[in-house]
Amino acid sequence: MPTRRNLYLFYKKDPEITHQLKPLFDLAEKYNFNIVSDHAKANIIVSIGGDGAFLQAVRKTNFREDCLYAGISTTGSLSLYCDFHLDETEKMIEAMQYEQIEVRRYPTIEVKVDDTTSFYCLNECSIRSPIIKTFVLDVYIDNLHFETFRGDGMLVATPTGSTGYNKSVNGAVVDPMLPCLQVSELASLNTNRYRTLGSSFILSGARKLTLKIVQDGNDYPIIGMDNEAVSIRHVDSIDISLTDKKIKTVKLKDNSFWEKVKRTFL
Repeated sequence: MPTRRNLYLFYKKDPEITHQLKPLFDLAEKYNFNIVSDHAKANIIVSIGGDGAFLQAVRKTNFREDCLYAGISTTGSLSLYCDFHLDETEKMIEAMQYEQIEVRRYPTIEVKVDDTTSFYCLNECSIRSPIIKTFVLDVYIDNLHFETFRGDGMLVATPTGSTGYNKSVNGAVVDPMLPCLQVSELASLNTNRYRTLGSSFILSGARKLTLKIVQDGNDYPIIGMDNEAVSIRHVDSIDISLTDKKIKTVKLKDNSFWEKVKRTFL
């Protein structure tokens, strides 16, 4: 940590937040940290807001592996990615200064669309129909046809993302030390004629998941990337796999993943 001195702050640029950050700027200067305006020059990137701001910070700074990410909450409570509160910025600076923190490496998934466009996700990737019509997907695991899905769509989450959208569709909460993917159905259609597994399933990080879109009028599927979404025209297939790219996050030594889960949900 002593060699990491360049801080980049990712936050919504409005007068109220800027005013609240004044003590953080002063503390950074006191402890010989440099606030930089270009995230490419930073070796510590700090998001201000909540988990959504943290996900945006990682995405907007290109999922950098050569720096540390930290989250500061402004919502009144800590969250899964935010170990610090805006009212306790001195605690964060001192923790980094005196190495009272640990570094956790969170896995990412890579999503390839028709072998042309690819992007990364820290939490999850989802694909769903943009219209009120059953979405049909052929699901392949390592090129083996597993099932034909009919419903609203599919969600693929990382272990850290298992506490987000995935949990809201009854997926399991997964320890981030397990390198894996979790696949969850969104409102699947199960009848005597149509049948899917009907539950979330977990794949080893060594496997590849392929979703092939049946072309039946759903020509503009919506692909969710963490907390962003895009509409892509005439997609045929999507390959999703766990990558070696890991996001290094700062956490307090007494604030493990399962302590965060307990604090958030129990």
